[in-house]
Amino acid sequence: MSSPAASSPSVAARMSRQASRDTAQELAVRRLLFRWGLRYRVNAKVPGLPRRTVDILFPGPKVAVFLDGCFWHGCPEHATSPKSNAEWWRTKLDRNVARDQDTTRHLAEDGWTVLRFWEHEPPAGIARTVYTRLRPDGPVPETPDTPAPGGTP
Repeated sequence: MSSPAASSPSVAARMSRQASRDTAQELAVRRLLFRWGLRYRVNAKVPGLPRRTVDILFPGPKVAVFLDGCFWHGCPEHATSPKSNAEWWRTKLDRNVARDQDTTRHLAEDGWTVLRFWEHEPPAGIARTVYTRLRPDGPVPETPDTPAPGGTP
């Protein structure tokens, strides 16, 4: 199935400028994880699905972290449906959600732990969840204003 075409050149131009990586949330989460001693890959290809990427990937423990935008990925709390060119948008957004589900299924079948978060979730909470998943017996990180676990400020 081919991608739906944008309703106008201006819509296509706006969509192409939309940040798909290194968003403020991603940067904040990554800073905390790095500060807490975790090392990761950024925008890594999904194993077996080379045209898809993982926002934050931990290859050793096989943990994939996705930070999904509410509009683009269909957040149940914040997703909206554009009124203009509604059918085109519905098709596009439904395909995004289906692609997310397919990616999650593919990774899970290959033994990966998939963690998905919404853009409205606080970065500190996301980072703590990821940290405790990777280091379940380690100290639980405090808020960003406190020293890193086991380290100095």
